[in-house]
Amino acid sequence: MAPLENLLAGFAIALSPVNLFWCFVGVFLGTIVGILPGLGPPATIAMLLPLTYKMDHSTAIIMLAGIYYGAKYGGSTTSILLNVPGESASVATCLDGYAMARQGRAGAALGIAAIASFIAGTVGVLALMLMAPPVARFAVRFGPPEYFSLMALGLTMVVFLAGKSMIKGLLALLVGIWLAGIGTDLFTAESRFTFGHLELLDGIDFIVVSIGVFAVAEVLVNMESPGGTKPFTVPKGLRNLLPTFQDLKDCRFAFLNSSVVGFFIGVLPGAGSTVSSFISYGIEKAFSRHPEKFGSGVIEGVAAPEGANNSDTGGSLVPLLTLGIPGSNTTAILLAALILWGYRPGPLLIQEHPGLFWGLVASMYIGNVMLLVLNLPLVPLFAQILRLPYFVLYPAILGISIIGVYSVSNSLFDVWLLGLFGLMGYLMRKFDFPAAPLVLGMVLGDGMERALRQSLMMSHGDLMILLTRPLSRAMLLGSGVLLCIPMVRKVRSWRVKAGAQEA
Repeated sequence: MAPLENLLAGFAIALSPVNLFWCFVGVFLGTIVGILPGLGPPATIAMLLPLTYKMDHSTAIIMLAGIYYGAKYGGSTTSILLNVPGESASVATCLDGYAMARQGRAGAALGIAAIASFIAGTVGVLALMLMAPPVARFAVRFGPPEYFSLMALGLTMVVFLAGKSMIKGLLALLVGIWLAGIGTDLFTAESRFTFGHLELLDGIDFIVVSIGVFAVAEVLVNMESPGGTKPFTVPKGLRNLLPTFQDLKDCRFAFLNSSVVGFFIGVLPGAGSTVSSFISYGIEKAFSRHPEKFGSGVIEGVAAPEGANNSDTGGSLVPLLTLGIPGSNTTAILLAALILWGYRPGPLLIQEHPGLFWGLVASMYIGNVMLLVLNLPLVPLFAQILRLPYFVLYPAILGISIIGVYSVSNSLFDVWLLGLFGLMGYLMRKFDFPAAPLVLGMVLGDGMERALRQSLMMSHGDLMILLTRPLSRAMLLGSGVLLCIPMVRKVRSWRVKAGAQEA
């Protein structure tokens, strides 16, 4: 009964008028930040951190956390409506969300994104409350070999993202891994593939690549086709703008899958919500009765990554609060805030400052309800954006893309890169190369290289360290099984064709 009593005490803190107000401010700002590409919760929290010095610490952490998980809700809006991923975790949402918008089901996609975020986010908070210490001890067992194997498992999701041709998907993945290697080598401090441009020493920002190959390429493709000059179809009536009972029934496994995958991958420092959203999407496609429809506007393809993206929030707070280990840029800033306020995140934080921890947990329950109430009524309003004629909508998409990219580092060089990757995405679309594997390779390539080199340093150059550690070996075997699935399907289809010809 101790957790329940502590949670009730936490609700007494979170339900005070002041904390309710700042919780709403946090989730509202987070939603706006999620909608605007390029800004992101780390920059927003860093900018607002000085304002928290004179606030009550429980109130301050409630507001900052609200910005963190509120941005996860807002990130789906531009991904679904405009094919503009605001952050790396929203890329998987673009695959089916934007396709649903083109089919006149933008409202249903936005609605299911909000519902999946609420369910998985609530499950993540519940798991944070009940499982934080033992799960944190499990996360500590992950070293560089385990992280390499986890990244390898994430890269095998290309099997489910490759589209019609596995070869083209693998080529796009390799290009993404190469893009991740551009910049300064962390181990040798040497520049790689910068071609004499000082602006490339820090590497290429993910936002530049993702917005280019998705949003700008989409505008270019649609502008050359006669059908692309027509406004999207938006059905009338509230009933047609929200998910149906059948939609909710179809997504029941996606809710469970995303809640579990998002939380446990979020617990691993450095894994990130991008890995969880892609893995959840891949699992959903692997167990679907119609995997061939994914990428063409399947509602489960929206629910799975969005749910994992939000459940990841609860998981990422576990190592932060119980071990003092940040797993992302946002949690690193939250760690800095706690230290500035005089706290020492670690195993004793919950015992020494129960009001701070349980007030935060209770506020996340309340914040998820606020976000659901805030986002669902806005679905019809957001859906009306697609009624805009092409000569308004497409320049708006390009304008949002340019502003979002420029705001990352205030660099015109990034804007030129945006145009370059937009042209690259356009050519990929023309030659039927999938863009998602390229983005996946860029997101995971850097972390995978770092983990591999650290593993080799641990073992003095012996690659067998990846197979001698049980967790690493299990994940590598899982990756091998996933890669064998297309070959098994291909052999089976050959046998069916051969049997039909003999008959």
